[in-house]
Amino acid sequence: MTIAQSRMTSQGQVSIPAEVRRRLGLGPGSLIEWDEAGEAILVRRAGRYSSADLRAALFPDGAAPHDGGDFKAGIRAHMRRRHGRR
Repeated sequence: MTIAQSRMTSQGQVSIPAEVRRRLGLGPGSLIEWDEAGEAILVRRAGRYSSADLRAALFPDGAAPHDGGDFKAGIRAHMRRRHGRR
């Protein structure tokens, strides 16, 4: 189901349609993320993740944390992967 369409300018800029801005709660200065999901590209407001998204990012092998230490280690590992820090 298509919500709206946008046209890209020669400089690669795209206007976000009003209906999409309303649904995502976007305003001036809002940060959006572009994410790959198989053959589709997802656009979402930055910082809006479900608990399933967080779990998949922190524990890609599906293992559940046993205590707070495992959870903190998962966060550290994810941040290193995402931001290239060692």
